[in-house]
Amino acid sequence: MNRGNDYPPRGNRSDRMRSGDNNARGVQPKGKKRKAKPVYWFRRAMTLLVLVIVAGVGFGAYLLYDANKALGEMSSGEPGVPSSQSVRNKPTAMLLMGLDTRESGGMLNTDVIMAAAFNPRTKSAVVVSIPRDARVPVEGYKQRKVNGYYAAFIRNAKSKDSNMSKEEAERQGKLGMKEAIGSYLDIPIDYAATINFSGFADVVDALGGVEVNVDMDMKYQDHAGQPGGTDINLTKGVQTLFGEDALGFVRYRKSNDGKNMSSDFERNERQKAVLQAMTDKLTSVQGVLRLGKVFGAVGNNMKTDMPESELRSMLMAYFGIGASDIEFIPLTGDWRSPYVYVDDAALEKAKQALQAKLDE
Repeated sequence: MNRGNDYPPRGNRSDRMRSGDNNARGVQPKGKKRKAKPVYWFRRAMTLLVLVIVAGVGFGAYLLYDANKALGEMSSGEPGVPSSQSVRNKPTAMLLMGLDTRESGGMLNTDVIMAAAFNPRTKSAVVVSIPRDARVPVEGYKQRKVNGYYAAFIRNAKSKDSNMSKEEAERQGKLGMKEAIGSYLDIPIDYAATINFSGFADVVDALGGVEVNVDMDMKYQDHAGQPGGTDINLTKGVQTLFGEDALGFVRYRKSNDGKNMSSDFERNERQKAVLQAMTDKLTSVQGVLRLGKVFGAVGNNMKTDMPESELRSMLMAYFGIGASDIEFIPLTGDWRSPYVYVDDAALEKAKQALQAKLDE
């Protein structure tokens, strides 16, 4: 049987190529897409990954440079501690103080006082806010509001040694505050740090502002037009506050017309709100991208007796901690001029929370 007509004409490959056989030349028929080779896409993905890694390393190196510079400026040069006692391995208590060092009216009063206990195992903290007008007895010193002791400790140190350097006097002030507040809260306080009001405003600006709920209209002016003067003009409602406005928000006491008044307890609640907003902002993508500016703002305005190596360890141990990991406890009580008398039950609750965090 003749079957020749059932098959395509015979011929070699070159003949078919010349005859226009598209399949022979590897040309895909219309309507069919050529499948991408897996190796091609793998290479593209790896190239992108390498670029991301390089960018991340570059950004990390940039942050490391800024962090190291800031840590060197903040530290007082104290010697390091054994690994077993490091903040990276051991719960630590720290005193945080906001100082009024403005050119106009600054008297080294610690208008913000917070005792914090950190636990590296649970990566969490307890922060207790102490009202600036709280009555806190300190043995050997005349009774005064708690925010006046830091300056008193410095004056006392200088009276014993008129040639004492500013740095040493400030170290003595921190030492006195650690002992006084540690005794008041029944915990050993390892380190103390001060940040001036300008520094607080700079940090908020470096973060790109913080969103808070302004609880009342706030209008107050003092030393208007002079360096370091106070000018608070805020309207009630949820809004983003930048440096000076955020500072005015946490410090506000009263309006010039006397219509609105604010207690120490309300100021402590505002401090809590701003710190929570700052913590959340720091852990956001936007916050991470602004860390270089934050380090610069902190380094220029904060001083601590923590060794530089411990500052670095603390940064590593608690990097990424969020507001939900921090328990804020503002001390409450009664105002009986000129002092705030802290409620015994509130004080006991704060003591137990701090000690529990150190014992975890």
